[in-house]
Amino acid sequence: MTLLQLEGVSVRFGERAVVDAVDLTAAEHEIVCVLGPSGSGKSTLLRVVAGLQPVSAGRVLLGGADQAGVPVHRRGVGLMFQDHQLFPHRDVGGNVAFGLRMRGSSKASYGGRVAELLELVGLPGAQGRAVASLSGGEQQRVALARALAPSPRLLMLDEPLGQLDRGLRERLVVELRGLFSRLGTTVLAVTHDQGEAFALADRVVVMRDGRIAQAGTPLEVWERPASEFVARFLGFENVVAAVVSGGIAATPWGGVPVPAGTSEGERRVLIRPAGVVLGPAGLGCEVLSRTFRGTHVALSLRPEAGPVLEAECGLRGAPGVGERVAVGFAPGEVVVLPVE
Repeated sequence: MTLLQLEGVSVRFGERAVVDAVDLTAAEHEIVCVLGPSGSGKSTLLRVVAGLQPVSAGRVLLGGADQAGVPVHRRGVGLMFQDHQLFPHRDVGGNVAFGLRMRGSSKASYGGRVAELLELVGLPGAQGRAVASLSGGEQQRVALARALAPSPRLLMLDEPLGQLDRGLRERLVVELRGLFSRLGTTVLAVTHDQGEAFALADRVVVMRDGRIAQAGTPLEVWERPASEFVARFLGFENVVAAVVSGGIAATPWGGVPVPAGTSEGERRVLIRPAGVVLGPAGLGCEVLSRTFRGTHVALSLRPEAGPVLEAECGLRGAPGVGERVAVGFAPGEVVVLPVE
């Protein structure tokens, strides 16, 4: 069942469309992550749903009800910001209880709910701690508990892990997904971090210049980016112009086999690094750099023809900088994109 529905939502600042005719839905219990570079409109979209930003056109519906004219505190949504915005003059328990006070809950009911939420987010018994004594990760947990306190029907997260170091972000994003799954929380999150979005989301929405460039499951978006913009935003660099004919794409790197059934003509071709395969014969390349990535080695290759190639290979037997190698291309790792 659909909980959130945006119909043709636009936000304009003068002549500039920050959000441009966006249609978007979120089902109950679904985690939707809106991903995009700075200035793509993702945070503005969140503010629209919260009621903090009026729309220039379109409608926002929650549970089927149009939210036009509904104030922020009556929408039943929770919002957690990147900087947490905790109250420094209140202790942890006071911060978590704030949302309950705003909802009008009786003071007698605060204690049990606050204790339950702090247990849930991994901070049992922390009610009396000062905010200033908390680490960044602990502050994030308190902010999450505060946002969850009123039991919002929709929880919205604005770059929730952006200020944390990489190791802590990776750990917390796994915890968050497990927590939201247990609670059945419907989540709309925005982030510029693709790793965070793909680990957290049931569905990923990629934005560009106020519009949706692609939406789908993390696997769909990762395996089949819909455009060169999406491919490059996801970090893929092996994208070139090509002409497809007879199952082969003519590229600056020579003939590249494409998946069966690919339509012919002028296209753009993406070759994933895993599809650039080192072998005994093929396109000659010089290794410009190699980077250890834990499970594999990332290579930057200068081919005899065409732009630099990114490749991956196993840890054992990885060629060194300056060595000559030959590469071929695996069609299963080739994605044919439309010409933009």
